[in-house]
Amino acid sequence: MSLSSSDQPKGMIAFVERVGRRIPDPVIIFIYFLIGTLLLTALIGGLTFESYGPGGALVEYEIKNMLASEHVIWLFDNALVTNWLSFGGGILGVILIVMLGIGIAEHSGLFSALLKKISRGLPTHLLPLFLVFIGIMSSIATDAGYLILIPLAGLLYAGLGKNPLIGMAAAFAGVSAGFSANLIPATPIDVIIGANAQVFAESQGVPFTNAAGEPLTPATMHYYFILVSTFVLAAVGAWVTLRFVEPRLANKPFTVPEELSITDFDVTPAEQRGLRAAGIGLILALLGVAGLALGPLATYTNEAGQQVTPYLNNVILLITLVFATVGIAFGYASGSIRSMVDLLNAMVKQMNTMGYILVLTFFCYNFLGLLNYSGLGAYITYLGASALIELGLQSYPILLLIGFIIITSIINLFVGGLTSKWMLLGPIFIPMLYVVNPAMTPDLVAAAFRVADSATNIITPMMTYAGIILAFMRKYNPELSFGEVIAMMLPYSIAFMLVWVALLIGFFSFGIPLGF
Repeated sequence: MSLSSSDQPKGMIAFVERVGRRIPDPVIIFIYFLIGTLLLTALIGGLTFESYGPGGALVEYEIKNMLASEHVIWLFDNALVTNWLSFGGGILGVILIVMLGIGIAEHSGLFSALLKKISRGLPTHLLPLFLVFIGIMSSIATDAGYLILIPLAGLLYAGLGKNPLIGMAAAFAGVSAGFSANLIPATPIDVIIGANAQVFAESQGVPFTNAAGEPLTPATMHYYFILVSTFVLAAVGAWVTLRFVEPRLANKPFTVPEELSITDFDVTPAEQRGLRAAGIGLILALLGVAGLALGPLATYTNEAGQQVTPYLNNVILLITLVFATVGIAFGYASGSIRSMVDLLNAMVKQMNTMGYILVLTFFCYNFLGLLNYSGLGAYITYLGASALIELGLQSYPILLLIGFIIITSIINLFVGGLTSKWMLLGPIFIPMLYVVNPAMTPDLVAAAFRVADSATNIITPMMTYAGIILAFMRKYNPELSFGEVIAMMLPYSIAFMLVWVALLIGFFSFGIPLGF
């Protein structure tokens, strides 16, 4: 949405906006990176250097001139399949399939009906806790938290005669600042972060293992951490709402537009039928998953004497089936899905939102493949690690962790989009920090990225939904500026950042596994 001249941000907010608008789209950045890498390898092709390899021994690398004919052939031969569609063992397909099940559940109306059902019976003093918690959980439904939960939170508070901005602020904090936490494993965020972390690590010879040396499962490598984070952040968000936000907004004037009906928050008879069917569907789906985990996908020992867990290896597909089953049950019972055509449309609609991901991954994965093949990626890791070692930071892993979080937080103020930032930072910092200190394992670095990326989402005008959230809030306060929104959300951002960083350091310091 556009702002009038009187509403234009000033000061630091205006500076962030100006800088952010000058930064090209991540796709364009990767195109520049591809071109720059080709030219740079032509200049320094043949350069040799030594860096630590996977086993800790020194390995000699040589940078290839990618404009030489044999390497140009490699670029074209591998651009479509090896460096894109099958890159990282087919990570692109994993990302797409997990969105299908979520798309069915979201399109059916399950999430909004569930929200309305639960919140109606809650005591007033527990509403902030509920809204932050549900906001955090809404990350499984991609856009649903921003487009459904936040407006409904305002409507709920308006129905109680309270300032709707209180409820909307609590929901916004959960949806955006707590974006990376959840109780459900293998969410789309887990898949994008974990699967790409594996690619970034293995392409540079970094072991994809945790601090104990155990192999990581990409989709669940942070599950214990995000499980605890969900409850901790929900409590912190509720405390900030009751301690700072509600006292500040309680006596502020607000209006309820005539077109908004408080009855919109009531659960309809059709939704009631859908929720009952969804409950039955959930039970059947979980029984099916349990049957598969104990039957065809049960753990076994292979010929090499290694234990194989097929159900964990396929956890993404299993969770997708659960969401699809529950969404279909709700949709057919409520009438939002009446035929196979409606079901097909739900999946197609979700895939329509993935077009940008396809374009981004094509250029990003080809760039990563080029970095790895040319040797330039190893050289960047070598230079960065050498600089950090010169500073003496190899003996202070917690400082490395905090430094990476600060860098990511600052970048997040100017560059929106979790996936694009992870594609930019992950390939550099996962190998670099591991070389500096092997305690900086891929799962730890990825967890630090999740903390930094989420906590500052709510205080930057560059966040994708910033203008939409402002429009939602202006329904109740037409004079509200984006600066006032940031001032409203700043206590959440500071509290989430401090507590979440402390929690991550606690997991690291006490040797608690981040996931399984």
